Amino acid sequence: MKYGMELAVAALIVIFAAVFLFQDAAIQATLGDGEEAWGGADGEAAGLIEDSGYEPWIEPFWEPPSGEIESLLFALQAAIGAVIIGYIFGYWQGNRKAA
Repeated sequence: MKYGMELAVAALIVIFAAVFLFQDAAIQATLGDGEEAWGGADGEAAGLIEDSGYEPWIEPFWEPPSGEIESLLFALQAAIGAVIIGYIFGYWQGNRKAA
């Protein structure tokens, strides 16, 4: 069969999409619309910590002025890390080809 691998990949994509859409519909039916439907473990943990009366030992020395700035800094950190990792892999690949 000439397109065996392509058909297998297409079938996997369709199956994955069907499972995702089914779970999304089940979640929406169970929890309803809104932010709570997509809440994760972080939100649950934060709620438990706040309810326990925990007080932090130290305060951050600088807090970003908004959530957008915090997201920007996180994305910038991820991009810098990706560049460093890419440089290392490229350096190793270049050394292998030169040897």
